[in-house]
Amino acid sequence: MPNHAKGTRSEVSWDPNSIRDDFPILARTVHRERPLVFFDNAASTQHPVAVLDAMDACYRRHYANVHRGVHRLSQEASDAYDAARARVASFVGAERVDEIVFVAGTTMAINLVARSMGESGIGAGDEILLTEMEHHSNIVPWQQLAARCGARVRFLPIRDDGTLALERLGEFLSPRTRIVAFTAVSNVVGTINPVTELVARAKQVGATVLVDAAQHVPHDRTDVRAWGADFVVFSGHKMLGPTGIGVLWGRYDRLESLPPFLGGGSMITEVTTSGFVPNLPPAKFEAGTPPIVEAVGLHAAIDYLESIGLERIARHEAELTSRAIDAMSAIDGVRILGPKAEQRAGIVSFVVDGVSSQDLCVFLDLKGFALRNGHHCAMPLHERLGVPSSCRASFYLYNTLAEIDRFATTLRSEIDRLR
Repeated sequence: MPNHAKGTRSEVSWDPNSIRDDFPILARTVHRERPLVFFDNAASTQHPVAVLDAMDACYRRHYANVHRGVHRLSQEASDAYDAARARVASFVGAERVDEIVFVAGTTMAINLVARSMGESGIGAGDEILLTEMEHHSNIVPWQQLAARCGARVRFLPIRDDGTLALERLGEFLSPRTRIVAFTAVSNVVGTINPVTELVARAKQVGATVLVDAAQHVPHDRTDVRAWGADFVVFSGHKMLGPTGIGVLWGRYDRLESLPPFLGGGSMITEVTTSGFVPNLPPAKFEAGTPPIVEAVGLHAAIDYLESIGLERIARHEAELTSRAIDAMSAIDGVRILGPKAEQRAGIVSFVVDGVSSQDLCVFLDLKGFALRNGHHCAMPLHERLGVPSSCRASFYLYNTLAEIDRFATTLRSEIDRLR
């Protein structure tokens, strides 16, 4: 398999305009030849040529099932798959390569933990603590677990500005709290949560902690050991990689103690007519044919992100977000949801007085701007904020200040048109 490029671009040479040619889709036009401005990155990101080429090469030259054949193609594919796992482990600061479990995505990872923990001691009277800003994928699996086991799901409230009411955390943590699961960054209001503080408080009562890092890992440096959680989960398609692959990082002792969720090939060491012996992690949780080519694509995506630098990406997104909030706040009737710019990631959700979020996003699309409308898989958060839906603009490394300025101008004109 080809080696992926590594290294960091020089501080002088990198700017978002210099990499846009790496993303073929950004060159296309929509609706009467209008340039595409892609502001839907919190949902899914675009792919650089490096990722497309790596996956294409795997399909064309190296594809076979992994860990099951002695022939040359199987060995090459196995090597590439194993290299991807090692790359992910290094990227997030895992202590061991076998702490990385490949899954279909963040949703699958949370379901895996929730299902496995339900079979290992969660019972009636136990409590599961979430927050009001969680994505449905970090709510429903725990509600299902609670329904199966007789546990209770509780929600740490948010303040009016979209930040967590940390001063009330003591009301919700107790010896009954068995699981605390929360997002590192809200996918709606962009709030950056104090992960290490939340983990430490949860650990004081002996809780198991899962962090949904789907909106954090692609945008800033992530060190799972420094966070101190038991599990961290994220998705490839939100970090320039393909769909169909995500990551469950777990402390090895926790993965070792959890029962397997899915049964089938690869997750066993022995099967007889009377039973089976599960494999060790991570194979224990990777039943069936794994996402081979998707792992190769994720490897290439990580190399691409590292070539720029996660810290620099975070600084760039902070600049975009500050510019967007300043410009949008000057438009009559626009209400921006969530905290001030310095407390949030590159996500700006908003509503407009007297204007439907769906209608506004449709009209913005006709001008070339791709935004998200709706509840963004976070109905409880929207209910808490008192709005049924919102428009969401979310930014990434290939977005520019010029796009922000064009967006603000267009937003103002489209609001006037709809009114």
